[in-house]
Amino acid sequence: MKKLDQRGMAAFEFCLVAVPLFTLMFAIFDLGRYAITMQSLRTLANAGARAIMINCYTNAAIQKTTPTCSGDPLPSDAAKQAVAPFLYNGGLTPTLSVPAAAASPITVTASQPGFTMIMPIWGTTLNAPSASTTIPF
Repeated sequence: MKKLDQRGMAAFEFCLVAVPLFTLMFAIFDLGRYAITMQSLRTLANAGARAIMINCYTNAAIQKTTPTCSGDPLPSDAAKQAVAPFLYNGGLTPTLSVPAAAASPITVTASQPGFTMIMPIWGTTLNAPSASTTIPF
């Protein structure tokens, strides 16, 4: 019986294993990046809610009126970057907003408009993440 030629089998086996390995590795990195972004957005929304409570809600609670705050509670990029520095990676800028109509509860929303996932396997479901915090009054 003649022995089969085994040259190139290691390279072939590596190709079979490398594709799922690298796909899994990049998917884990991508999901980790998304998780850090979501946590940073939650932190930014919480900081915005705290700023509203300090600047607007306290005076309204003392006067027993409805708080009237809208727009961006942290208007400068430096204040936002101090709270959530990871959101500024890649030249992106997060947005922080409060609805103009004073409703109960007040909702502060932080979003990252230019964020996209690296791996195409996710589609567009995880693009443009946002997080919100509500302030009951």
